[in-house]
This record gives sequence, structure tokens and C-alpha cells, in this order.
Amino acid sequence: MANNTKKFPPFFFVILFYCSYCFSTSSSNFLPEKKVQQDKNEPYVGVNIGTDVSNLLSPADLVAFLQLQKITHIRLYDADPDILKALAKTKIRVIISVPNNQILAIGSSNTTAAAWIGRNVAAYFPETLITAIAVGDELLTTVPSSAPLLMPAIESLYSALVAANLHTQIKISTPNAASIILDPFPPSQAFFNQSMSSVLSQLLQFLSRTNSPLMMNLYPYYVFMQNKGVVLIDNSLFKPLTPSKEMVDPNTLLHYTNVLDAMIDSVYFSMKNLNVTDVVVLVTESGWPSKGDSKEPYATIDNADTYNSNLIKHIIDRSGTPLHPEITSSVYIYELFNEDLRSPPVSEANWGLFHGNSTPIYLLHVSGSGTFLANDTTNQTYCIAMEGIDKRTMQAALDWACGPGRANCSEIQPGESCYQPNDVKNHASYAFDSYYQKEGSSPGSCDFKGVAMITTTDPSHGSCIFPGSKKVSNKTSQVANATQASGANSIRFFGAQTRIFDKNVHVLFGVVLCLFYYSLIQVQLS
Repeated sequence: MANNTKKFPPFFFVILFYCSYCFSTSSSNFLPEKKVQQDKNEPYVGVNIGTDVSNLLSPADLVAFLQLQKITHIRLYDADPDILKALAKTKIRVIISVPNNQILAIGSSNTTAAAWIGRNVAAYFPETLITAIAVGDELLTTVPSSAPLLMPAIESLYSALVAANLHTQIKISTPNAASIILDPFPPSQAFFNQSMSSVLSQLLQFLSRTNSPLMMNLYPYYVFMQNKGVVLIDNSLFKPLTPSKEMVDPNTLLHYTNVLDAMIDSVYFSMKNLNVTDVVVLVTESGWPSKGDSKEPYATIDNADTYNSNLIKHIIDRSGTPLHPEITSSVYIYELFNEDLRSPPVSEANWGLFHGNSTPIYLLHVSGSGTFLANDTTNQTYCIAMEGIDKRTMQAALDWACGPGRANCSEIQPGESCYQPNDVKNHASYAFDSYYQKEGSSPGSCDFKGVAMITTTDPSHGSCIFPGSKKVSNKTSQVANATQASGANSIRFFGAQTRIFDKNVHVLFGVVLCLFYYSLIQVQLS
């Protein structure tokens, strides 16, 4: 029997395969995109705001500053009415707190608890986005005599929330110190201090019942300081490690590349020992001091910058922990401002990301890790002289910058563009910025024994252009020149740079080509 089947050239099958790809791809490209539903428990980074600051911003200025820095979650150590009022109609979410000295009254009286909720929560919610109430702060370890009143206070406040129909929107918990956990490493051997187990058991049952987090204040800094020689500084700062330097839990064989993950998992194992497995850890405090006395040599700007920058990346990357890779705890950095009114040691006043006047203490390296904090190395920064420094000290710093520091001080010589105003502070600012820019804007290069600070405000004035501004101008020119020089020659078909066809146009072209070949085939078949 004769075979009348038409034979197609081999390339037809290639075209057929390509067409099927194009049509399947085009259907996904031309149909409306399905939006990925955001996980309600998506981790975030927030900041604590202490108020022991001599020149604290006004509530309105504070809120404007938070918005400028793209900070969306804060924790207050009280329920300051002026701040809560200023937060109204913003998207900033706030944890308010019941100070330790109010636990006695609230834990002893349902009426007092209801009045507290009415005065500090109902009066502001929902215009002000109060998300949680922190009842006390490290009460079990700092005021152990008040421990019996903790759960009555929590239950009374919760009942008041229920009465106001706010219990599903506002959570209640209490921040705990890491010291409530004994034998924290390896994490699998951790357990809660048995003298507190009765209160903690009640607390965990309440948190499980109300779907609330266990609040923990976790500081790898203190773990490192208390275990130098055993715990490595790199483990504490989230620095990349070789496998041989990772901490390994011998019971689970889980590898820990940083101290914070080990601390969080020690909390989960401790809860498991009390048969609680459905409560999530919320880290209400973590950070690193940027300055300390002679007994705290690791309290430095570089270490604080490294810790907090890597912490932010770790949370935003949703890394989880070795025990719970599916759960990434949200973290509140301690703290937004240096609290200069805190009592010694020196480090107590130096945990902030910013000075009280909102100038940054150092510039976080969080580029590419979301939009948290405009205080980032992607912004241009300058190093200038601080206010209120005596002339003699400032002159010594200026002499060093222009001498051993090899800053370019030619512009502050008589007759040059930055000579006026002719005073030590103005000349020092220019010299400091010259040195700072020369050193690649590294945070440690803007200190000069405590007389300099980093700012994002351009200090240039009149015809005096600071080195940092010259740097920006040069970069802009280079980018513009490179773009013009490249022109059409830089266009590639499949390269990583500019493409002639974007994906949709490419697919559309393929579909048209397929239809053309299809018509030819129809002609051949007929």
C-alpha cells in the first residue's frame, strides 16, 4: 500500500517544540499575574526606643525620623501618650510596655488592668497600630519578688482586651532575659531555670492559648564576653565560618554558624522540655555596643556595625535556625538612640544606631537587604566635627588629620575656597571628611578620639565643596560618560545587560513565527 503521508524536514520538529514553548510561556505572560500572598508571619526588624536621652527628638520629629528611616516596627518601654498620639495614622507598628513598677497594681486589681487598657490602648487603637503589650521587662530575673504577680497581671490585661474586643489584634507577653535558660549550649541540653518553672509553665500555656510569642532579650555580645576563648568573635558577629569553626550540637548534629541562632534554639528546646511546641520566639532585644571602657575592648563601632548589619541581613534573608529553618524570628535592635543619661559602665550609654539628635553613629551595611533603614552605605555620608568640643581638643584632632592622617587640607589654607569661616571647627570638619573619604568611608575612620561624627547632610557651603560631595560628582560623571560611550554597542541579545527584546516581545515574536510556519505546513498538506 502506498504511503501518502507527507514528510516534513527535520527542522519542523524543532519549530514545533519551540512553538509549544512559546504558547505555554505566552499564556503565563499575557494573563494577569497572580500575586503571592504575603505571609502574615513574615519576619521583620524593629528597634527599641529608650528615652534616657538628653536631647531626644520631639514626638512629631521622632515619628518623622522613623518614617524617613523606613522603620515600621518599634518597641517602647512605656506607653508614652505623646508618642502614641504622634504615631496615629502612620503604618508604624508599636509594642507598648507596662513598666515593672506597675505590675503590682495591675496584678492585684482587674479594675486597674481595665483602666490601663482603656487609657493606653483603647484610646489610641486602631489609629495607632499597637500590636502587642510587653508586661514588664526581664521581671523574673530583675524583680523576682514580683514573679507571683506576673501571670495575674497578664491575665487581667488580657481579660480587659477581650472586654474591649481587641484580644485578636493585640498580643500580650513578657520579655525575658536569656539567663532564665540554664546550660544553653549545646541547645539540645538547654532547660529553664527550675526555680521559675511554675511561672514559665503558666506563661507558656497562656501564650499557646492566645497564639502569642515568647519575648526574649538575646545578646550574643554578653555570651561572647562571658565565654571568650570558647565562643569565637566571628560566631558572635555572623561572620562567614569554615565548617571546622561552626558550633556543632553533639546530640542533634546541627551546625550553628552564629550565636544568636544557638540562643534561639536553646529557647525552643527549653519550651519543648515543658511540652510546649507551638509558641514562636520573638527577640525583643538584641544588639552590640559601639563604645565601652577598658574592660570591654570588643565594644567598638566596627563590631557594632558588623553585628547589626549582619543581623538585619540574617532576618530579611529568612534564614531560620538549624532546628527550625522554617521559622525566622523577628528581632528588635537595641536600640535606636544612644541613651547618654544611662549610668555606667560606658557601654550602657552606647548601644544606639543614632545619637539623640538623629545623626548616625555608624553606617549600616545593609544594601540589598530590603528597605529597612535609610541609614545605609548606599547613601552618601560625610564626617564632620561634633558640637560642643573644646577648641584645644579639636585643634589636636585637626593637626593629626592634616599631619599623620595625610588628609588633603589644601582647601582650608588662607585664600582657598574652604578657609572661611576661619575657625577650628569648620577647618576640622573639612579635614575629617577628607580623611574619612580617603579611608573609603569606613565607620572607624570617623572618630578622632570622639570629636567627630558621621552625617548624611552635605556640609558643603558656598564655593566650599567637601570631599564627599566631590566624590558623588565624580561618580555621577563617570556613570553618565560610561552610558553615553556605550550607546547602541552595549545592546546584547541574551546578555545580562540591556536586551533588544524583553521577554514578552521575544515570546510574541516566536508566536508569530510559529503561525507563519503553520500556514506553510497547511499549504504543503493541501
